[in-house]
Amino acid sequence: MLWIFLAAGAAPLQVARNAMQRGLVGDAGPWGATLVRFLFGLPFSVLIFAVVAALTRDAAPDPSLRFWIGAVAGAIGQVAGTGFLLMAMRRAGFAVATVLQQSALPLAALLGWVVLGDELAGHAWSGIALATAGLAVLSWPRRDQVEHGLAGGLLGLAAGAGFAVAFNGYRQAGLALDPGHPIFSATAALVVAQLMQSAVLTALLAATRPQALRAVAASWRASLAAGFFGSLASACWFGALALSPAGPVRAVGLIETPIAAAVGHRLFRERPSLRQWAGGLLTTLGVLMTTLG
Repeated sequence: MLWIFLAAGAAPLQVARNAMQRGLVGDAGPWGATLVRFLFGLPFSVLIFAVVAALTRDAAPDPSLRFWIGAVAGAIGQVAGTGFLLMAMRRAGFAVATVLQQSALPLAALLGWVVLGDELAGHAWSGIALATAGLAVLSWPRRDQVEHGLAGGLLGLAAGAGFAVAFNGYRQAGLALDPGHPIFSATAALVVAQLMQSAVLTALLAATRPQALRAVAASWRASLAAGFFGSLASACWFGALALSPAGPVRAVGLIETPIAAAVGHRLFRERPSLRQWAGGLLTTLGVLMTTLG
């Protein structure tokens, strides 16, 4: 049952990372803040992998084409999901954006059905429908917030789609590298993904927004802390995914939702409305229904 503890531990670590990244968006922009997650988390991810590798002397990794396809797809999906999530936080608020990204689970189920041919039970499709209704209620803007509320909702859904791709990609990469040593495979895939993400994002920002790189460097203390929490959260997610299917892992990770609501209220003075609470409840129930065995 190690995966339960890993998934439960990843949720508060992810909320901490999101909160720190949100504070960097103003100066570095959403993509500069996204870079923080990977670039400043990379040293910690390498350290985690080094410890795991030292304890797994009989590992026999096989970096096959399936591994690279999964790692690249996961890396791209995670970058896109993180960027959209940070933009959604600015539009819809910290807690609401965090709930909206939970659409990753039903979207991951749809992706698996359409692309991979996974079969879903009736209760899973019912959960997807309920989650979709909850997301619609949650993201529907007030009359005085039509433009920003709708944009925030769409960005949150886009973040969920990106993370759905990432979850499927990383699970495939971990299973392909060395099925006999899931934790070794998970931490190795994490390092490979963060290397690619850091290199590509740094190059793109250097060419298009060098001021974002300067802002990230200037706030290195906060960036290092965000990278630390992000690396720990990712290691926990990857490890849990290597030991269990994505559905149960994401279900346990839903403890992130009340934590995010408390953080949003405490740090950012956000007060979700009754409608938003109702939408969040519907979404949570729908996501849970997709994981019932």
